[in-house]
Order: sequence, then structure tokens, then C-alpha cells
Amino acid sequence: AAAGGRCLGVGMEVTDPESVRIAFEEVEAQAGRAPDIVVNNAGVTITKPAIDLTPQEWSSVIDTNLTGCFTVAQAAARRMRAQGGGGSIVNIASILGRRVAGMVAPYAASKAGLIQLTKALALEWARDGIRVNALAPGYIETDLNRDFFASEAGQRMVKRIPQRRLGRVTDLDGPLLLLCSDASAYMTGSVLDVDGGHLLSTL
Repeated sequence: AAAGGRCLGVGMEVTDPESVRIAFEEVEAQAGRAPDIVVNNAGVTITKPAIDLTPQEWSSVIDTNLTGCFTVAQAAARRMRAQGGGGSIVNIASILGRRVAGMVAPYAASKAGLIQLTKALALEWARDGIRVNALAPGYIETDLNRDFFASEAGQRMVKRIPQRRLGRVTDLDGPLLLLCSDASAYMTGSVLDVDGGHLLSTL
């Protein structure tokens, strides 16, 4: 807003297709057009042994992280196509979509599915000029995990990252802006890993 832009907050429940539809209609009514850029960033997790997961717990993660992202992407693409095509959809995946960790089976499965979904949608929507890419962060320090990573167990995990540090939220800015902008005009179906080399480390 300080630079002359306009901000609009719109509530959306990504697991409810009707809520998604209403949110997009509200954005269009306020902005006068469909969004050119959509970032799918809704995500939840449950830390629990797979053998103890209930069907409801499994579904809550898959419904938000995978089905919810599809619902939002589909709604966005329909509107982008209707206004002549073009646009960028960025799905926030995770390096746990590429390798696994214990106690987060539904999260890892949802993010692996999101990576494949990204590629499938990129293939289908390329002719409409709609690009679909994914960003796969590694361990990023936030208020939610800061105490854990300060612990002995957390420090052992950090030592397995080749750069020997956690990511900062700002480390995601450049890759995300790349995927949102025309600087990535020839990229679709790509997955950008931002993990300090974590995927290169040994199990």
C-alpha cells in the first residue's frame, strides 16, 4: 500500500469448494479481474506414528494440503482462462515431498502428491499460458519451531543440513518472486528446492 498498491483480505476455507468460489468472486468484484498470480500456501500437519493415525487425522491433512490446493488451483485456472489465459500458480510443497521423515506420513504423502499435481496441471494448462510451479522449502525457522531447533534434538537436525543453518523466511522471497514473475516465463512444472542443500545430505 505504501508503494501505491491496494491490499484486500478475503477469507477462504480451502477444503470447501463453495468458500473458494465465493472468495474468488469477491476478489474479482473488488479488483475488476481474476488474479494473475495465485500462491497455494495452506498447509497443516499432524506429528504422530502412522500406525496410530485415525482416518479423520489422515483426511484432515490430505484434504487441506492436496485437495485444497487442487480446488484453489482449478478455480484460479478457470478464471484465468476465461479472461484470455496467462497467469502463474505457485504451490508451496516441501522437501518432505521428495524424501521422508518419521511421524509425518500424511504430510509427506500430501506434499509428494502436490509435486506430481503441479506437474500434471502444468502439462494440461500450458496451452492456456497458465504456468504451474512448486516451491519446496526445507526447514525454515519460524515462531512455531524455534524452540525445537534450539533443543539438542533440533541442533542435531541442523547439523545434517550442508549449510549448517536453518532457512530464514526471507530466503524464500527470491525463489517465490521468480516463479510469480515473467522472469520465469519459460518455466512450468518446475520444482524449486530451497533447503540449504538438505536433499543432498545422506539419510
